[in-house]
Amino acid sequence: MKELNFLAGDPLYLYSAAGVLVLILILILIFLRVRRKKKKLPEEQKAELEQPVTEVEERRVEEKVEEVKPRTIKEGLEKTRSSFLSRLNQLLRGEKISPEIYEELEAILITADFGVKTTQKLLSRVRVEAKERGISDPAALKNLLKEKILEILKSVPPHSLPDVKPLVIMVVGVNGTGKTTSIGKLGKYFIDQGKRVVFAAGDTFRAAAIEQLEIWAERVGARIVKHQEGSDAAAVFYDAIESAIHRGDDVVIGDTAGRLHTKVNLMDELRKVKRVSSRAMEGAPHEIWLVIDAVTGQNALRQAQEFNKTLGLTGIILTKLDGTAKGGIVVAIADELKIPILYVGVGEGIGDLKPFSPEEFVEGLFE
Repeated sequence: MKELNFLAGDPLYLYSAAGVLVLILILILIFLRVRRKKKKLPEEQKAELEQPVTEVEERRVEEKVEEVKPRTIKEGLEKTRSSFLSRLNQLLRGEKISPEIYEELEAILITADFGVKTTQKLLSRVRVEAKERGISDPAALKNLLKEKILEILKSVPPHSLPDVKPLVIMVVGVNGTGKTTSIGKLGKYFIDQGKRVVFAAGDTFRAAAIEQLEIWAERVGARIVKHQEGSDAAAVFYDAIESAIHRGDDVVIGDTAGRLHTKVNLMDELRKVKRVSSRAMEGAPHEIWLVIDAVTGQNALRQAQEFNKTLGLTGIILTKLDGTAKGGIVVAIADELKIPILYVGVGEGIGDLKPFSPEEFVEGLFE
């Protein structure tokens, strides 16, 4: 008892006991606060936690998809329209058509990348038509120009896909034009029509090209045939076509290299791919589509001329139309090459690769 009394009177003992009691009280308070927060959990959050994980993830994916609304061709032409149309409207405010108006109109068209040749053709037709119709009001030239642009776009022979199975599409283009991304979006377009699609990872030269196409295949639900990086691109096409025939697939879309050591090497490689594809299936590739970047303007036209000379293009995909104020390149391509523009890229969304419509393009340019 004497020892206990001695300890009870020891200040060090009293401080230690008080410290233990304070620590216990702190722990009790923390426990009560955590418990109170759990009770205040919102009902909607609790309901989500009680759902199976897959249901929650699916709902979030659906919500994310709904946020990205596909753009129209008109929306994709916003930059071109705001520049081209504002200058055109300002020019045509005068009271009478004069030579100066035609000179300024020429400058506006060339600035919008219609090209010198196409611009001269348009102005010549507008002048003749204005004279024949007795048009003197500058504002009337706007509708006349619109008519003549549509005439050029519709002068390109109509395009239709051959009725074969599998349909083999060889996609070509230089690096940086959005070629592999366009293939992914094309796959989505065909799959939405109920087609079974196979990607051929034929760009074996560029680092990460195969991996990029694999990601797109998984994203859109396509199958992919691939070899190792640096392997023979023609062999990839051959295997993809044979595989599609045996499995009953509907469409084969093949990626190709966009850069080799020289332009000659690139073109030789593409010729080989085309030649070997025909051995796997008679007539393949049935379509050869060039992907070009609208932002590059007249350089895109020169690319198209070079690829067409080597391979014989059947269609053109024009990407990044929303990223340029020079959408007149569409008219220049139609006028000078007479190759159908099949699709235009109007945004970064998966549904932003749109089938090209001359009427929709002209309306988007002028309205």
